[in-house]
Formats: sequence, C-alpha cells, structure tokens
Amino acid sequence: MPQKLTLDDARESLTAHVAAKGAEIRAKFGPAIGWSQLQRILEDRECVRYPCELVFDGAPLQPDECAYPEPKGPRPEDGFRLCVHPYFSIDANRVPLLALYQIVAINYGGFASPDDAEAFGAAVLGISRDEYYAALCAMADEISTGHLDAGSAAPGGCHCGQ
Repeated sequence: MPQKLTLDDARESLTAHVAAKGAEIRAKFGPAIGWSQLQRILEDRECVRYPCELVFDGAPLQPDECAYPEPKGPRPEDGFRLCVHPYFSIDANRVPLLALYQIVAINYGGFASPDDAEAFGAAVLGISRDEYYAALCAMADEISTGHLDAGSAAPGGCHCGQ
C-alpha cells in the first residue's frame, strides 16, 4: 500500500523544489544577481509564473514591510505589482534580495512559507539561508519604525516575513 504524504512532506517537497528552481535561475542569470538580472528574471515565465511589474510604492506595504506582491486582479493570471519600499530605490542592486523573497509568494501563493522564500532567495543568490535571512533582516531594520514606539530603545526585529 502506498504511503500517504503528510502536510510536512508536502512542505519539505516544496522547499526542496524552490531551492532547486533558485539554483536553476542562478545558473541561467548569475552568478551575480543585480538590478538588470532581476528585470530579466521577472520577465521570464519559467522563473516568475505570472506577469510582474516592480514598482517603488510604499502605499500597499504594512508598517516596517520592505516589499509585497500586490495582485492586480482576482486571479494570479491578472499579474502582480511587486511593491518595494521607496527607501530601497537608492540602491537598486539590493532590490533583488527583497524581490526574490516575494517571487515565491507570486509563484506558489499561500502554500509557500517563509522557509520556502528563504531557500529560494538564498539559492538564486548563491548564499546560505542564514546569510540571506540576516541580509533581509538588516534591510528591514533600516526602515523599521519600531524604535519609535514608547518604551523601545532601538530598532530591531526582522519584519521580512510574507
């Protein structure tokens, strides 16, 4: 009798799949992934399933959120606006770190987890998941307003989750 797959099995399978897909993208567009490579990745339907326009627009973002894939309509096929905090427009070569994390949500929807996004982004960039996560957290901390809350002495906390 075949063994039933559990939800954990499916999650592990997706994480392995997105890491492999990230490695494919790195092989195709890398090894360095900067602004121009990101533009090509976003146009390639083998990399990003649905039309995706990158914009520097903070309006759809939650407080301390760096990026968000805003659906253009009710169906994924309608496309997405990948909204990136305008602060990051000053250094376009850092934008891929934020965009790669969100591509997993665009491609796989709500089933994708932060672990999947980290595995994908790290694989595309050719760095460890810990390095990728630390870089995302550092970027999130740059725009964090948490230190402005009463009783908080300094910025902190990573707000890079989906």
